[in-house]
Amino acid sequence: MNLHQQLESLVAKTELTVSAKQIDQLVGYVELLNKWNKAYNLTSVRNPEDMLVKHIMDSIVVSPHLEGQRFIDVGTGPGLPGIPLAIMNPECEFFLLDSLGKRIRFIKQVLHELKIDNVTAVLSRVEEFQPEDKFDVVLSRAFASMTDMVNWCRHLPKEGSGVFMALKGQASQDEIDQLPAWCNVISVKPLTVPELDGERHLVILQDQN
Repeated sequence: MNLHQQLESLVAKTELTVSAKQIDQLVGYVELLNKWNKAYNLTSVRNPEDMLVKHIMDSIVVSPHLEGQRFIDVGTGPGLPGIPLAIMNPECEFFLLDSLGKRIRFIKQVLHELKIDNVTAVLSRVEEFQPEDKFDVVLSRAFASMTDMVNWCRHLPKEGSGVFMALKGQASQDEIDQLPAWCNVISVKPLTVPELDGERHLVILQDQN
């Protein structure tokens, strides 16, 4: 099976609807990631077939949980989960932020080659990024701890309505207990990623102040 067929068969195991154009773009992203990875070391996942599961599916299963119009993926690395989610939601606006130039260069190349026009790549440290308009959702799967994520990104969600979404393996109660007092866990959603070993959870948090 080629990558297109493999991705189609993975998607078929979910309730996601993915168009032929979106399949093409998602596979195109994996092909670019594989190509650039050799020189840029963008991900520890070396095999394109593994990337379909560990990067593409692991990202797009979050898509049904997104609400709003403006999203920022903080510590996006090579564009995860931001690029797959932007492909899945072309009507929404995504900002992908990372502090490493080589990652942002790669993302800009992806946007150009795959003709993705709803993404803005931002080279910055998160605490230094001061957008004029705030975000409906602050996403990340990069942070080791949710406490770091909410503390460093507290200035990014829209007041009153914006939320944080942390993509985690296990959602540990210890980690939730360590969150600052102003931060409230709204929900913890188990995610099912076809052919992925291990648990995945989406933790949704909000500033209560």
